[in-house]
Amino acid sequence: MKRLQYFTLSICFLTLFSCSTPEKEVEDTLPMKVAKAYGFENFSKINSIAYTWNVQVDSATVSTRDWKWNIKDKTVYFSNPDTSYTYSLSLPADSLPPADKGFVNDKYWLMYPFQLAWDTGYTFETEENVPAPISGQNTTKLTILYDSQAGYTPGDAYDLFLDEDLMITEWVFRRGNAPTGRSITWENEQEFNGIKLATEHKNDAGTKFIWFTNIKVD
Repeated sequence: MKRLQYFTLSICFLTLFSCSTPEKEVEDTLPMKVAKAYGFENFSKINSIAYTWNVQVDSATVSTRDWKWNIKDKTVYFSNPDTSYTYSLSLPADSLPPADKGFVNDKYWLMYPFQLAWDTGYTFETEENVPAPISGQNTTKLTILYDSQAGYTPGDAYDLFLDEDLMITEWVFRRGNAPTGRSITWENEQEFNGIKLATEHKNDAGTKFIWFTNIKVD
């Protein structure tokens, strides 16, 4: 059980480099095109996103966390079965509460396509006609490599497997740019006020591993 919790809580512990939608124009690279495929151009109209993050810890246990990200105000509401509080994303990094790592992690699972537009400090490579690890379907592979100064887990890599519409079908997280990682699906995309969110993730055994409920986008 501890190994599973560590994976889910640490796979995406990267700093949120921008807590609001960037105003400046960005280069129309493949990462930006992926962000746009999920509705990035509509994100500036959104004031808040609330959701429940669920993870299947073991066959009998589901762990949950509730979030509300007030984008314009740069505040986050956090709640789990033990506690709840609101904190400011404007706090210095060393003053952020423990929940912030969970916020970044869970937000990456829900909104990673937008992080491709928000984040800085990464390079990327592309490769065409690559079979996705789980489905075997032909995809475009987009590899994102964060630099050594990037947030909670510097130097990590993500392999994104994209369909012809530039939607993520699977991803592989590789800690410290290791040669291999764990394959997870991106499924059940739903649209909320002009942005698309993948609400389910399954492992290579087909088990629903992480999913989102109570999503509200205002």
